[in-house]
Parts: sequence; structure tokens; C-alpha cells
Amino acid sequence: MPPTRRRMVTLVLALATGGSAAIGQDYTGHTGAQLFAQFCASCHGATGRGDGPVAPALKVEVPDLTRLVRRPGDPFPTQQVRRIVDGREVLAAHGARRMPVWGYEFATATASEPDAGAETATALVDRLVAHLATLQRQAPPPVPIAPTAAPRPRQP
Repeated sequence: MPPTRRRMVTLVLALATGGSAAIGQDYTGHTGAQLFAQFCASCHGATGRGDGPVAPALKVEVPDLTRLVRRPGDPFPTQQVRRIVDGREVLAAHGARRMPVWGYEFATATASEPDAGAETATALVDRLVAHLATLQRQAPPPVPIAPTAAPRPRQP
């Protein structure tokens, strides 16, 4: 099988097993790490660095989710990440949304009870976001450059 076709088959299989797997399943007992492994790792990789098995087949670079906090002491952007994961925020610079809308996917998993579905979706998205916060690795602080010595005055 040609490499391009193999990538497409891998992408379709990953999306088929991960993207639509939320429908009709009960994930209420899953941890954030389990949800990440089930729904996110195919693209973002097991450790969240954007190196999942499907990533090479995508036309856009998969973001490294371990670098959402850039500097020591900076807060994790919980609300922004929550909006991105559940589908309420689309980054205009990135064009059309390529990631599944997990808030919708999780809500439809319990479609027989719409209110319960919305509550379940919120809880599952919150678990995913909390797990992403644990994956953060910050860049080491910059090494200070040694100050240069002032030029010595010329002696007459």
C-alpha cells in the first residue's frame, strides 16, 4: 500500500474509533488520562506532544499540549482550554476547526436525557482539561548572559 494511502487509512481508522466512539458509550467513570488516551492521543500522542500516530497524515501541525504554560509561575489557561476542547472557541488564525467538538460528542453520548448529557459532557471536558494541566512542562528559565566588562580607560 502506498505511504499516502496508508496514512489516510490510519487517519480514517483513528477518527472512526476515537471521534465517534463517544456516541452510545458511558464514559462517566473514566479519568481525564483515560479520556485523553481514548480521544486525544491518536493525534496529540500519548504524552500530548503532538506526535500521535495520526499526526503525520494531517495537513496541519498538531499542537504540543505540554507547552500551554510557557513560563514558570504562569497560570494554566483553564477557561480557554475548556472552550477549545468543548468546541466553543475556534482559533481564527488556525482556519476551520479540525479537532472534534468533544462537548457535543460527549453530550450526545447520553442523548436520551439532554440535561444529563450536557452535565456529563461538562464533567468529562473538565476531566480532560484537568489532565492537560498535569502534562505541562515549562521551558527552563533562560540562562543569564554574563555581563561584559566595561572597557578600561586608557592610561597616559
